[in-house]
Amino acid sequence: MTENIIHINGKDHNIDTMSDQQKYLIKQIRALTAEEERLAFQLDPIRVAKNSYTTALIQSLEEKKAS
Repeated sequence: MTENIIHINGKDHNIDTMSDQQKYLIKQIRALTAEEERLAFQLDPIRVAKNSYTTALIQSLEEKKAS
């Protein structure tokens, strides 16, 4: 497959034969996908840190309860 072919709903579509509006929509979708991936990459360490703090709090509360 070349980069000018996209697969949508089980069919291959040649971007070169699409209208300017369709090409624009593809560019927007690609840009949004890249932004979504970038944000997910940034969010992953935040989630890990949040989970770590949550675990630490739970452990702290359980230790206090056991005392």
